[in-house]
Amino acid sequence: MRPVRHHGLRTATHHGVNLLSLRSHNAALLLDLLRGAGRAGVSRLELAERTGLTPQAVSKITARLREDGLIAEAGRRASTGGKPRTALRLVPEAGHAVGLQVDRDELCAVLVDLTGEVVAERRAALDLGAGAEAVLDVLVKEARVLVEGPSGAAVLGVGVAMPGPLDHTHGVLHRVTGFPEWDGFPLRDALARRLGVPVVLDKDTNAAALGLAVGGEVGAFAYLHLGTGLGAGLVLGGAVHRGARTGAGEFGHQVVQLDGPLCPCGNRGCVEVLCLAAVARGDVDAAARVLGEGAGNLVGLLDIDLVLLGGRTVAASPERFVRGVGAVLDARARREGAGSPVPVRIAPGGARAVPEGAAQLLLAPLFGRTRD
Repeated sequence: MRPVRHHGLRTATHHGVNLLSLRSHNAALLLDLLRGAGRAGVSRLELAERTGLTPQAVSKITARLREDGLIAEAGRRASTGGKPRTALRLVPEAGHAVGLQVDRDELCAVLVDLTGEVVAERRAALDLGAGAEAVLDVLVKEARVLVEGPSGAAVLGVGVAMPGPLDHTHGVLHRVTGFPEWDGFPLRDALARRLGVPVVLDKDTNAAALGLAVGGEVGAFAYLHLGTGLGAGLVLGGAVHRGARTGAGEFGHQVVQLDGPLCPCGNRGCVEVLCLAAVARGDVDAAARVLGEGAGNLVGLLDIDLVLLGGRTVAASPERFVRGVGAVLDARARREGAGSPVPVRIAPGGARAVPEGAAQLLLAPLFGRTRD
């Protein structure tokens, strides 16, 4: 694959064709199987058997994928009859994606290969209230450092994950809690113009939920992210649930105390403001109980199978949050006779769950894992 320079970034192209345009349903099926097979690879016959495609169709698609540098031979396998079969494998370094986690006070940026493996990472201070141009300058600078580093990576694009609410379809921010000046700003298009590569924008919790689903989490689950704010990413029916107006997952602004403290969103007694107040006064156990009450409401409403916790505040005391949230869910299950309580775990990936998920906003469609 020959990277082509475009506005200072290497875009993942071959003979002038963008890799993102190479996606088809059948090619995505094969690529996903090859990604799951790892370095050992899969033979063409096995690919045909597992997809239901004809051997001729598999040969045609894999020939194109080899020509585009996405797959390569992985050696020969012994056969029960006839000549040994040639195994094929995904070439992880054939393409990369940048994932940006834009927080209120920090940027975390990762570069991942086609398997989702992080090959480079950067962090930078950020002030979301400093204005659009100042924030864009930081995002562009850190993205350029990653894709123009010594790896010589060809980049499919940039996934951006940040606090909501926002419109992921049009790439436009709404009134980010605490930063109303961002309302209506077309961040996706502004960043794409500066970088010259495709950009996808989504909420941090949705990006993390997508990354977790691609990484192997199954069933209906909620990813609860407690950092400088609080939100939820929901996976229902195998897909990220965003709602008709892309507003699903504003978990932190459910009111649990009618006469509680004023939240930056304008309501009183939101789960977010109560959790953050408890953390600020050093009462992590109280914060975990409040988070558990919010999680209990979510479990009761959606009957989900699993609650995953993440975010920097959770990462500072993971065991206490798991224990506290789990205790609330256990107590509710006993009172309601609901059988076994919903399990609570720390989300795989730790502090990287959001930026890795942001990169999957670009990678997942290549493997038939829709982000919508």
